[in-house]
Amino acid sequence: MEGQGGSGQNEDEKQKESDSTGKRTDAAATVGEPGSKAAEETAARYNRLKLFDKVIQKSLNTFCPLYKKNIKSMEEIHKHFTEMLQKSIQEDIMKLMEEGQFESKFNELDKLEIKAKDKPDPARPSGVPEQDICSFLMPYYMKQEAYMKLELKRIQAENAALAERVRAGREGIAQTEHRISTGVDEWK
Repeated sequence: MEGQGGSGQNEDEKQKESDSTGKRTDAAATVGEPGSKAAEETAARYNRLKLFDKVIQKSLNTFCPLYKKNIKSMEEIHKHFTEMLQKSIQEDIMKLMEEGQFESKFNELDKLEIKAKDKPDPARPSGVPEQDICSFLMPYYMKQEAYMKLELKRIQAENAALAERVRAGREGIAQTEHRISTGVDEWK
């Protein structure tokens, strides 16, 4: 029983230590850019942890007198609570696994890991996404450009051949018209 009271004092000391450590952490976070996102997140996290510590301390302070009054029933409540919590967590995990089809996803993830181990090159060699995308896409675009140039030359050659045929056809038509007109003139 005295150990319980002593641990309460130890809890108070731990609370004071965590508060002072938290203040140092918060101070270190605010040393960076004021108003920065990281500093705000750190400050918010510190405030949440501080509030959580206060809630835990208050519940422990309330729990100790109850525990001292009826130890057996509190132990039974604790045992029942842990069993229910474990059962609930297991049920939730099973539901998530059934709904999300995690087994197939985990199998796919394992396959990807094995492929990644076989491939020594990192996914992003330079570490800069823009450079990596450019280095990946540029060869493709260069091939596309070369293909388009070949297609353009082929189409231009085809157009030149068709233009030559049209010119030859026009010359033939002009000669035929000339022959017809000379023939008509001869009949007159």
